[in-house]
Amino acid sequence: MSQLVWNGLFLGSFYALVALGYSMVYGVIRLLNFAHGDLYMLGAFSGFAVLGTLGSLVRSSTVLALLVVLVCAMVLTGLAGMVLERVAYRPLRAAPRLSLLITAVGASFALEYGTRIAVGPNPKVYQAQLSSTGFEVAGARISVAQLMLVAVAVALMAGLDRLVRHSGQGRAMRAVALDPRASRLMGIDVDAVVSRTFFIGSALAGAAGVMAGAYYGKIDFLMGFLIGLKAFTAAVIGGIGNMRGTMLGGLLLGLLESFGTDWLGGEWRDVFAFGCLILFLTLRPTGLLGERVKERV
Repeated sequence: MSQLVWNGLFLGSFYALVALGYSMVYGVIRLLNFAHGDLYMLGAFSGFAVLGTLGSLVRSSTVLALLVVLVCAMVLTGLAGMVLERVAYRPLRAAPRLSLLITAVGASFALEYGTRIAVGPNPKVYQAQLSSTGFEVAGARISVAQLMLVAVAVALMAGLDRLVRHSGQGRAMRAVALDPRASRLMGIDVDAVVSRTFFIGSALAGAAGVMAGAYYGKIDFLMGFLIGLKAFTAAVIGGIGNMRGTMLGGLLLGLLESFGTDWLGGEWRDVFAFGCLILFLTLRPTGLLGERVKERV
């Protein structure tokens, strides 16, 4: 039982980290960025590229190397998210929602198969992997690698929560989410706020990609597709647009998958997760902590 709980929390921390980007972008400009999962993939490959340039540092200090890689990948993925927003989404911001949705799907395929052309179709092996040694707590086997990755994920999520709630940038983001037209009249640079929102959300997805590469040891150009759908599921369960609700949704989805796999078998894992999505959309479409938002006309 305790092992299932730990496995669920570990998996859920990845989902929550990626889902926060979905939730931030939707909260600010009401866009479902279906290319977000591919930014997670791009972060993993950015980390792989940085690892290739570190050389001896990887062999002498794996943890230090991965911290450097994590920061570099977050910056690179954040910049990629800003470019994506500027090129694909900003020109269509006043267009019908369906146009933005189709553009997001197109951007997803462009990132996936652009990466395939750049790096090839074969999976890549991370040069630096965390140790698998661990210890037992209340009957649950916890590896040092899992503990480190969960600690990094929690630190990033706590930092984001503090940024959104207790900083000038966070107040600007909340103002634009509430009413972009009034925010512009009050002197807020709406385009800059949206661009920074994409940077932060994409950077978090990139961090999750690096952590997945370091933990699982292998990455490929399609790795972002499924986790993107799972992250969207987590955001819907918690309440898309609500930061704390999204974090809760990610952890809950991880727990649901962990227990569902134990009860039904691994082949039912994704069926169980997306069945929960359908259930939430049917019974509580606003999610656990989401609120109904009236559409402005």
